[in-house]
Amino acid sequence: MFEIKHTLCPSCSVGCGINVILDGEGIIGTFPYKRHPVNAGKNCANGRNSIDCYNNKFESLDLDNAIADALKDIKSSDASDVTVICSGNNSIEEIEAIKDFAESNGFNIGFYADDLKDYGDVASYDEVAHAGKVLVIGDLLYENPLIGRRIVHAKQNDAKIYALSKNEKAVTFNIADETSNSSVQEFLDKYAGEIDDSTVVVFNYVDVAEDLDKLGSLNCKILPVFSKSNTKGALGIVNPKSCEEMIELFDNTGVLLVFNDDVVEEFDYDFSKISKIISFACCENGTTKISDTVIPVKSWLEHDGSFVNAMGEVQNFNQVIASDDLSIIEVIGELNK
Repeated sequence: MFEIKHTLCPSCSVGCGINVILDGEGIIGTFPYKRHPVNAGKNCANGRNSIDCYNNKFESLDLDNAIADALKDIKSSDASDVTVICSGNNSIEEIEAIKDFAESNGFNIGFYADDLKDYGDVASYDEVAHAGKVLVIGDLLYENPLIGRRIVHAKQNDAKIYALSKNEKAVTFNIADETSNSSVQEFLDKYAGEIDDSTVVVFNYVDVAEDLDKLGSLNCKILPVFSKSNTKGALGIVNPKSCEEMIELFDNTGVLLVFNDDVVEEFDYDFSKISKIISFACCENGTTKISDTVIPVKSWLEHDGSFVNAMGEVQNFNQVIASDDLSIIEVIGELNK
């Protein structure tokens, strides 16, 4: 018998609703959640593929031995040599537990936010769709298509679209009135005269930290779009590090604990320099492949939690299917015993 359950897509920070289809045996697919206010029945390819983490779950790992091995490595090291990594892939509740775990044990904590930062007042998705002008930094139509949809709506409402991308064949260029491959600073300077209170700047990258200050000083609404679902929520809990600061942190780490993230994919770094790597993940990724210990945890489909989407709304997601695996919070409880 088929069953449909509503939850949130974890693929980026837009916060789309998604329906998950179950057949009594397990999860078999997804279907757009037509009444969800963020995406109104649309899901991108990343959303449709978001159940892959469940379908590819670890099956043969010994949890008890993995936790025992992790505890041995942690307790045999100085606290100052242990680094804990959290990310926007973690829920609000998980990040709070990870931060408390690190601080109570004197461990270092690393959190990377795409070299972006939090802004107190950001544009809503409706404000993007109804803007008079939209400056787009990054290929949003390709990389974050459901926020890209708002940019298309703005275009249909006669907004002028100015687009910047490092990719000369960016999909966003197809709807832009003017395009650029310059630096972010040059792009903002070029269109400074176009910026007014009807303008929204939507971006998913910057070149240098100074770009963030310049964006924050503009006389218009801005909207940073993050690559991970809860990066904005994490920014309210843990101070982010730049890419360079993360590399420096790795250089001073003996034992690395990675909670539901793939640092191998994200950073150009020789992780063989770190003595022990412990991954907490539901399925294989680049980091689990090089880890000394892998501790299987529940996927996002197997527990409740909350995210904060790009425009700052707290969104709750619900367990879709039961699991005997431990959640990240439950594993941390085991490590604290």
